[in-house]
Amino acid sequence: MFLPLPDDFHAHLRQGELMPGYVRDLVAQFGRAIIMPNTVPAMTSAKAIADYKKQILEAAAPVRPDFEPLMTFKLNPNYTEQDLKDMMAVGVVAGKYYPAGVTTNSQDGISDFEAVFPVVAMMEKLGLVLCVHGEEPGEFCLDREPAFIKRVETLAEKFPKLRIVFEHLSSAKSVEAVKRLPANVAATFTVHHLMMTLDDIVGDALRPHHFCKPLPKRPEDRKAIREAAFSGNPKFFLGTDSAPHQQGKKECPCGAAGVYSAPVAIPLLVQEFDRADALDKLPNFIAGFGADFYHLPRTTKQIEVVKESWTVPAVVNGVVPLAAGQTLEWKLK
Repeated sequence: MFLPLPDDFHAHLRQGELMPGYVRDLVAQFGRAIIMPNTVPAMTSAKAIADYKKQILEAAAPVRPDFEPLMTFKLNPNYTEQDLKDMMAVGVVAGKYYPAGVTTNSQDGISDFEAVFPVVAMMEKLGLVLCVHGEEPGEFCLDREPAFIKRVETLAEKFPKLRIVFEHLSSAKSVEAVKRLPANVAATFTVHHLMMTLDDIVGDALRPHHFCKPLPKRPEDRKAIREAAFSGNPKFFLGTDSAPHQQGKKECPCGAAGVYSAPVAIPLLVQEFDRADALDKLPNFIAGFGADFYHLPRTTKQIEVVKESWTVPAVVNGVVPLAAGQTLEWKLK
């Protein structure tokens, strides 16, 4: 079966000597990806972003020389319009809103919601997308995403021409909110939120490699996510939030949040859409609706997947991937 070469509208590649392996895992399945800016140091300048993009392209070249990294910057109140223009000139398509302290490397995130409004207004003017990690700091862990809906509603009302992506939805309330909000608000789903509930993290045993932010929630939340993904609604598209952490960083007293899905994302998605009798909806989910929302041309390239059993490795590039050790029904040819 041939599919359009997928786009990943939310990916983490880290920095340093481990990054090339993570890049190769990603580009084996994706032709474009939104690259998250919560690195250390963070992506906050045109020079840093240009250097990072160059490193990514060099790492991708042996596997997919035509890979296109879509760059982002980490939102703060201090940018000028010229800063934004300079970052756009080196390939930035979006800015990322991280509430303070809610996820990996977000200690320097936003604690004053309205303080960033002047920068957001400039983004609206320049046509940049605003990507939002939607969790309200200080709320009970399962309520953080629903509590953030009011922030997205405010942004959509105050900046009606700003394209907003409510990322990695994990709750039925957020799915319903995106459905009723105006057309300038869309959302991404991850592979792991399509598949998991909180039971898969702390049900019968503690599974640290499933621990992520936002947390997978109740069965009814997963049901809402799956129904939306399989529905063909153009507001919903793929953003894997694939987030590599070395095995020791997960299996420790204070494990890092993140699921590494890059090595298995497309085979798992084909399997899930196939089981839901929704394979006809998969092409737009992985390579259509997201491109449209970001005002990118749809890909004309393809990949082939075949129905053939294979076992996911226990460890890939030092990271335990999603579905490690499991036998999957579909694989990339």
